[in-house]
Amino acid sequence: MFCWTFLERRARHIRVNWIIYVLSAAAGAANPGQAAANAELNKALGQVLTATAVVYLSGLIGILLLRVISGHGLPSAVKFASVPWWAWLGGLLSIGTTLAGAAFAQRLGSGVFTGISVTAAVITSLVLDNFGWMGFKIHPATLPRMLGGLLMIAGLWLTARF
Repeated sequence: MFCWTFLERRARHIRVNWIIYVLSAAAGAANPGQAAANAELNKALGQVLTATAVVYLSGLIGILLLRVISGHGLPSAVKFASVPWWAWLGGLLSIGTTLAGAAFAQRLGSGVFTGISVTAAVITSLVLDNFGWMGFKIHPATLPRMLGGLLMIAGLWLTARF
């Protein structure tokens, strides 16, 4: 009985991990489409700041609709007060990525723009993981992990060059 229960829990854990991986891959696959849509909006409107504002307005409307559909209430004031100062910067940081996509994605091409974005994210993630910064668990920057970062840079170079 114990063995069966353990195996059931393990199978459920594996299914959940696969769902998380698939959803994460879908989010990554959406990045070039998002950059393309933002760039086209910028081209049509002729103002990168206006295009970015429209992107965030549409995102806000989408989030508000999801909140209504899901029926989730707001967190308590205690939870809001317990948020670390740097966690409030996520929205500001995302403005930079949205502006960059709107301004540069069509000029660089999807492969190069996405390659630069993803490679920079992987290298930054290695640093954040190594030091456990911003709430991440420590994952040391081992030689294989650093080699993976270098391979990302090499892949980016190949994508941009050819």
